[in-house]
Amino acid sequence: MYIDINCDVGEGVGNEKALFPLISSCNIACGGHAGDLATIKRLVLLSKSHNLKVGAHPSYPDRANFGRITVQMSRDHLIESIREQLAVITDILEHEGVNLHHIKAHGALYNDLASDVVLAEIFLDAIHIYDKEPLLYVPYNSELEKLALSRGHRVAYEAFGDRNYNDDLSLVSRSESNALIVDPEVVLHHVLSIVQDQKVKTITGKFVEIKADTICIHGDTPSAVQIIAYLSNELGKYNIGISK
Repeated sequence: MYIDINCDVGEGVGNEKALFPLISSCNIACGGHAGDLATIKRLVLLSKSHNLKVGAHPSYPDRANFGRITVQMSRDHLIESIREQLAVITDILEHEGVNLHHIKAHGALYNDLASDVVLAEIFLDAIHIYDKEPLLYVPYNSELEKLALSRGHRVAYEAFGDRNYNDDLSLVSRSESNALIVDPEVVLHHVLSIVQDQKVKTITGKFVEIKADTICIHGDTPSAVQIIAYLSNELGKYNIGISK
């Protein structure tokens, strides 16, 4: 069995050189919440050297709050912002001869797309110009997943190795002390339950059905490099490889 391990990168932490040899795909911030031309180009080139699958990581245009709060926007304004963000990274990818493998929304936009079908429609309208070629990284049983599949998009189910879940499969708010999982061994068992049993243990102790083709470890989680290095060493013992 193989699993994709992805990281959100280009968000100012600067640990990509340590992360990229250990992961199989990355999501590059493209200006909405973080990132600029120089950073995107540097990370595209670094991704290319490590043969990573490269994704765009658009968000609400809200650098002040790192894209982590909901922003009320008109349909046209949001579509324009998402397309501008994607254009920045796709221009660089094309110049460097790298394919856009996937699109994954960031932060509050990602969470809102999971539950708001109208917002999911707007998001899919914004990205339809890419002719459904890139995969969409989506949460299992989300409104975005359902609508994307109905429109013929290819999806990869994503789960989070370093985040705790509520019973409805929403992520525990970052405002809560138990939002993050930072102990590599705890992350390993969290991931094993998701990948092997297709169930995730929520903060109430329930095991809820989930599917995952890709596991995210956030690049800005304090112990991200240690977590991923530990997963790289330990997953093989369970006959799970990291797909490249």
